Amino acid sequence: MSEIIEEMAPPKEEGAEPSANRYLAVEGVIGVGKTTLANRLARSLGASLVLEVVEENPFLARFYDDPDAFAFQTQIFFLLSRYRQHLELSQRDLFTESVVSDYLFAKDQIFATINLGEDELALYRTLLPLLEARLNRPDLVIYLQATTEVLLERIKHRGREFERDISREYLETLAEAYNHFFFHYDDAPLLIVNTNEIDLVGTDGDYEGLLGMIREHSKGTRYIGGR
Repeated sequence: MSEIIEEMAPPKEEGAEPSANRYLAVEGVIGVGKTTLANRLARSLGASLVLEVVEENPFLARFYDDPDAFAFQTQIFFLLSRYRQHLELSQRDLFTESVVSDYLFAKDQIFATINLGEDELALYRTLLPLLEARLNRPDLVIYLQATTEVLLERIKHRGREFERDISREYLETLAEAYNHFFFHYDDAPLLIVNTNEIDLVGTDGDYEGLLGMIREHSKGTRYIGGR
């Protein structure tokens, strides 16, 4: 088992049962609760956990202060970091092991499209397919949504220093880009969850309902908690 996944494997719940969907990716805008849900799913399903390397990006804080100056460096660091993690994942036997990731590799292009200039984006788009071709796609993607007000409150509550300067406008732009991306996403079955309506942390019934859908959903897109 790779170091990245072993170090982040949560304790399994007693009686944890794997899903037929062996490789799950949880997605959504900054602050929506991806990592919290991924941790809980990994425990429930007896799965290994892959967490995105965020705070190790040396350009991220400077990007939030000066996006134009540090967008390309920030993006390329994330692209290669995500690729390295998922390349290790692609070498695993996903027919016998379960994995939950708190991000989808393909979402990297959402940030690139928003943040990079024309020439930088053209260079990025020559790199992306070369990397993506070597990676496995998930069996199921869970896309979490929330209003801007909810996202800002959650970001404030978790208190990450490098996120303190994220603006409402940037979050709204990001949410719009995420919605556009997942409206057209068809590389894997998709669950879209409105976390304003569904409490996956504080209400066990809501979480168990989602868990049941994760075990059953195998085709197309399904909306949970309103559209």
